[in-house]
Amino acid sequence: MTEAGVTEPESHEAKNTGPLAGLRILDMSRILAGPFCTQLLGDMGADVIKVERPGRGDDTRSWGPPFLPGEDGKPTGESAYYLSANRNKRSAAIDMASPEGAQALREIAAQVDVVIENFKPGGLKKYGLDYATLAKINPRLVYCSISGYGQTGPHSHKPGYDILAQGYGGMMSLTGEPDGEPVKVGVGIADVMCGMYAATAILAALRHRDTTGRGQHIDIALVDTQISWLINEGVNYLLSGAAPQRRGNQHPNIVPYQVFATADGHVIVAVGNDAQFSRFCAVLGRPELARDARFATNPKRLENRGELIPLLAGLIAGRERDELLAAMEAAGIPGGPVNTVPEVFATDQVAARGMKITMPHPLSATGTVDLIGNPVNFSETPVSYRRHPPACGEHTEEILREFLGATAAPATSADGGTGPRRTRPGKGGDSRKPRE
Repeated sequence: MTEAGVTEPESHEAKNTGPLAGLRILDMSRILAGPFCTQLLGDMGADVIKVERPGRGDDTRSWGPPFLPGEDGKPTGESAYYLSANRNKRSAAIDMASPEGAQALREIAAQVDVVIENFKPGGLKKYGLDYATLAKINPRLVYCSISGYGQTGPHSHKPGYDILAQGYGGMMSLTGEPDGEPVKVGVGIADVMCGMYAATAILAALRHRDTTGRGQHIDIALVDTQISWLINEGVNYLLSGAAPQRRGNQHPNIVPYQVFATADGHVIVAVGNDAQFSRFCAVLGRPELARDARFATNPKRLENRGELIPLLAGLIAGRERDELLAAMEAAGIPGGPVNTVPEVFATDQVAARGMKITMPHPLSATGTVDLIGNPVNFSETPVSYRRHPPACGEHTEEILREFLGATAAPATSADGGTGPRRTRPGKGGDSRKPRE
């Protein structure tokens, strides 16, 4: 139950068992960073109200193929990209550019705990949906703004996309083969990590709100969060003054710690100390390498990487992948396969940990959709999968009735947008303000 004393309507699909049950979030974000954040919080029990443009919805709905197959065998408008970050949400198609739509969102904001948005800095002020305006209506509100470069600084006006953040923040300069071009990570990792930072920041701000009674504004940027996870490579530079170089799959501080080709595939070798290196050399049938002064310690192996790696690569190339991994595991040497995505989801580990889930979906040809599970396992308050990723505007009337006592009105904008129409005069934000 929220501060306003309103309980989220129960879904027939699953019971809400999460630690955030009763928390209400007005989600005005789209694409990936914000939606990923709110999906995490939704999995943990929060009631997430996803605001979408009427008739169009989140941009990622069209980012396909692949699309969810419908009952007629044809693709629906639900892309895999959209489905990956939008479960456990209710969708309200509200035109914030219309006065009626903006007023509806202000009245909803008066009754929720959190607002999250990822418009350009200052972009929501013209609609009266900025933090300063909403904080006057709801002083306990936690308001999280995600942007490319932050609310301040010389680049704050620029749009933010994952690949731009990876490039500007230095990650691409570290990724790829030494003689190749800079390479981005295979998924939108800057967006994902920004969403994770946003989720932890929101939870911290809620803790502060619960102890002081005051909400606050969170300003978080794709570029800032990407820079923060330069981690050791960033500090390597700050300490030494030497620019880090691309090393492919090699590690800047540990040797051997990389991918090697086998006779039938690839293995990852992650030797973390000198004792492990000694055992690894024994597994390869060359125990004397561990006693060689050039390779006996990690600093020496780092210094003589160019001599050691070709020796190891030649020994590993003649071994079969699974045989070598079994020998390494028996000797207590960290290592593993390089799985394809199909191989990942076929593993017994994925099945044991619930990392592939199946949810009901009314638009699906099979009646269900397979998704990636939440990796967090609470002992007392487990995550739950209560709501399929919603169709655009699937819950608009439900949400307007719930918060405003209103129903959807006829189209009021060029793109088919809707504003609210009151059915019970006097029922609005003022009558359901959170306690101050």
